[in-house]
Amino acid sequence: MKQKKGQHDFDYSEPEFLISCLDRHEDWSVIVCLVGGGQEINTGEAGISEWLNAIKEKFHSWEVYISPNLTDSEYQAEEAITDLQKKTTVKLDSSLHLKVSMRSFRAENLSLLVKNILDLDLPSAIQTYSNLSKNYPIVLTREVHKAKEWLKEKARGSERYGIVVSSQAQRLKPFAIDVKSPMNPVHWFLNEKDDVRSSYFLEDVATEFHVQGLELDWACITWDGDLRYSNEGWQSYSFVGKKWQHIHKEERKKYLLNAYRVLLTRARQGMVIVVPEGSNEDHTRRSEFYDSTYNYLKSIGLSEI
Repeated sequence: MKQKKGQHDFDYSEPEFLISCLDRHEDWSVIVCLVGGGQEINTGEAGISEWLNAIKEKFHSWEVYISPNLTDSEYQAEEAITDLQKKTTVKLDSSLHLKVSMRSFRAENLSLLVKNILDLDLPSAIQTYSNLSKNYPIVLTREVHKAKEWLKEKARGSERYGIVVSSQAQRLKPFAIDVKSPMNPVHWFLNEKDDVRSSYFLEDVATEFHVQGLELDWACITWDGDLRYSNEGWQSYSFVGKKWQHIHKEERKKYLLNAYRVLLTRARQGMVIVVPEGSNEDHTRRSEFYDSTYNYLKSIGLSEI
């Protein structure tokens, strides 16, 4: 609105502005919001809670019907719901939760498994993976070349495969994975197997910003030391200069966790997860940065290759 319409005093959030447009009707109107959980990966993205906050602050006359599942961890809307209930009518309806993923016939339970993994709910992750593994293979390795071989063996015909990594995964350079290297998502997703710029060539990698909302048939997720498993919960890091630094802001921690949520839900038919071996000769890739994450994923029951 500021750039294209010249309204320099425009200070609405996107949900607030959209609701205001419908609020001009004198009789009634309905807004249907289809909002995924755990998809906020960048500054300024607030998810479903921003819709609820907009109604709480400006549109008290509206009735709100929402899924009770919005209290789950990936939505982070429990506080917003509680505050909204003090201002207007809020009705919970379980039929409003679209719980079955339509990404593919094989991946119906994948989102639930990823939620269990990121919530550190090991018993549920084990059970969900047991149900999922019959139709959706997920394997674990410490070697990138094994992962590449697995992708090529699994893919048939024109089925697309590629390597995806976190945008914070800056210490994968020893494996020829450089998140800072320019890549063109159009070439990566659309070009054929003989094009070095395509995902098929397994040279250029895509980050969560490239693949959000898009899909592959088979994916390799290469896990760096930016997100590390610990008994106290996930530890989040950003590589600055020559060393890893703890991420302290809760918002940035959420973005990193959601980045891995996006990466782990891109494949329609199956995936391989690479958690590389560390190197104690390199202070930025010590074994302890990776081993705990690998052992956690292994404890879920993922097959090793």
